[in-house]
Amino acid sequence: MKNLLSDQVVGLKPSGIRKFFDIVSERKDAISLGVGEPDFATPWHIRDEGIYSLEKGHTKYTSNAGLMALREEICHYLYRTQGIRYNATNEVIVTVGGSEAIDIGMRAIINPGQGEEVLIPQPSYVSYEPCAILAGAKPVIINLKAENEFRLTPQELSDAITDKTKLLILPYPNNPTGAIMEREDLEAIAKIIQEKDVFVMSDEIYGELTYKGKHVSIASLPGMQERTLLINGFSKAYAMTGWRMGYACGPRPLIEQMTKIHQFAIMCAPTTAQYAGVEALKNGDEDIAEMRTAYNQRRRYLMHAFREMELECFEPYGAFYVFPCIKEFGMGSEEFASRFLEEEKVAAVPGNAFGDSGEGYLRISYAYSLEKLKVAMERLSRFITKLRNEKS
Repeated sequence: MKNLLSDQVVGLKPSGIRKFFDIVSERKDAISLGVGEPDFATPWHIRDEGIYSLEKGHTKYTSNAGLMALREEICHYLYRTQGIRYNATNEVIVTVGGSEAIDIGMRAIINPGQGEEVLIPQPSYVSYEPCAILAGAKPVIINLKAENEFRLTPQELSDAITDKTKLLILPYPNNPTGAIMEREDLEAIAKIIQEKDVFVMSDEIYGELTYKGKHVSIASLPGMQERTLLINGFSKAYAMTGWRMGYACGPRPLIEQMTKIHQFAIMCAPTTAQYAGVEALKNGDEDIAEMRTAYNQRRRYLMHAFREMELECFEPYGAFYVFPCIKEFGMGSEEFASRFLEEEKVAAVPGNAFGDSGEGYLRISYAYSLEKLKVAMERLSRFITKLRNEKS
């Protein structure tokens, strides 16, 4: 029998997040700070709209690109919040989560077999590198630095660009670090992007969860909309992870080709979720504000707790993660996380799950109640005190 499996797929590493999550799922006594999922339920008025759509019998396929009403609301929302104008007819596609948008976006951009390069700043979301490989690109990793607050600097970008560079992934606000890029940071790299004729995939799934000023999309800068694929969704901002709803906005030629892939592979995003998404965009601003306030309170608490235990951690201003440094303890991220789980029954994700530059760090999610975070921090303080005593 011929080899059944694709060598390319077999060669991909499994997600480091899911690997650790599977271990944690067997430990019912553990406090988990590892999952990047809001602890809030989807706001009731959004759920109610989904239920109402079922009661009305809206159970058939929608347009491949998504309900026109939803695409129009996406355009209204982006103009209202970012000042960017998109055409709902041919510059927007509704996808099965932001992850599908990343996948089909890369497949529509990359020419396999031509050595085209995708720049991926890391630490970052685990799907970028495998999606680039599956699309036939060569991933080029840019290792971000804590001393730069894990922002992408103009120098780092310039050093990574070659004549084969086709696409830059811009993952801000960032998972796992919580780093953000402010307007002046984006303006500095936008000049290089335009000079070197690079296209950008801007993953803004955490854009609404920004705690320092207002999130700025690189697509809103002069000359950048036509060379940016903006990706966002409903999972994080509206606590709608299980609804599987994302979207992508970009130049018409690109969206048309993404829609073609989506058409053959998926057909359309879930109909019920699309009706709920219309309601979220129309009337969900207060929900976002309430959840953001709660997350910010938890963020500030964790930073205070780290200072109290003298654990090094730069202050993140986006998403719902902190990324403390554990290098002082002389062990790898996986060993630290495994011992923390075994000895204190608290689960966090090893930093190297997000790339080699995440080694020596730990991702802690604060999409959990303040009460649970306080218990976890008491256990972390006890654990690192024990480790410091072992070293002395």
